[in-house]
Amino acid sequence: MASIHREIMIADTPENVWAAVRAFGEVRKRLVPGFVTGTRVEGDIRIVAFANGAVVRELIVDLDDEARRIAYAVVGGSLEPTHHHASMQVFGDAGGRSRFVWITDVTPSSLGEPMAEMVDQGIHVIKQTLDRKAEPPH
Repeated sequence: MASIHREIMIADTPENVWAAVRAFGEVRKRLVPGFVTGTRVEGDIRIVAFANGAVVRELIVDLDDEARRIAYAVVGGSLEPTHHHASMQVFGDAGGRSRFVWITDVTPSSLGEPMAEMVDQGIHVIKQTLDRKAEPPH
């Protein structure tokens, strides 16, 4: 099994970051534009098309507003893992910023490296998308 754990700081409030993460049907627009090229929701399944051509069916396992955590599992699509479980969680810090944590467990372990590359690309886009832009002086 491969376990991928990534954390980044985002220069926005946990409430704003969570609002973008929580909008699981709008991931293409609000969280990872360009990295994800299409999203469709069918009940508790999110179908995600990635820029690299991969398409996956993700089962939304948990959506916890209090903990600011979403958990999901790939249950079909072009990647075909034996097992996949991931979670994204948003924590606040004293400076009003957010710590974004993304954990993915996947088997077979041969999917570890390609999955880690996708997570690294995705988290880079998330940071670019959600970091607050500095306001120009008036």
